[in-house]
Amino acid sequence: QVQLVESGGGLVQAGGSLRLSCTASGRTLSIYVMGWFRQGPGKEREFVAAMNWSGTIRNYADSVKGRFTISRENGKNTLSLQMNSLKPEDTAVYYCAVRRSPVVIGTPSSYDYWGQGTQVTVSS
Repeated sequence: QVQLVESGGGLVQAGGSLRLSCTASGRTLSIYVMGWFRQGPGKEREFVAAMNWSGTIRNYADSVKGRFTISRENGKNTLSLQMNSLKPEDTAVYYCAVRRSPVVIGTPSSYDYWGQGTQVTVSS
């Protein structure tokens, strides 16, 4: 089992920035890929960004490219998502997830463990 705890959500004005963090514990040696997803009001859960454990592969949704950066602190089981130039349409609950396969993909059903989510609200 892997436990994931997100933090860093909040309320921010359009154009502002937030940094989300996700700390993994438990059987972290089984983690190959870590990712961020989000689910807005009345919407399905969607892919935001993902990376492999070494950081050599990072994928982003088109809607966040150039604004969001996914990273992992060296030597730590902490995943981050730096979000800049935030827009009202970025408002959602953001989830951290991990998968035990080395392929970096954006399909929610392919991820094995999920955090509880953290709310991000961007006001116009």
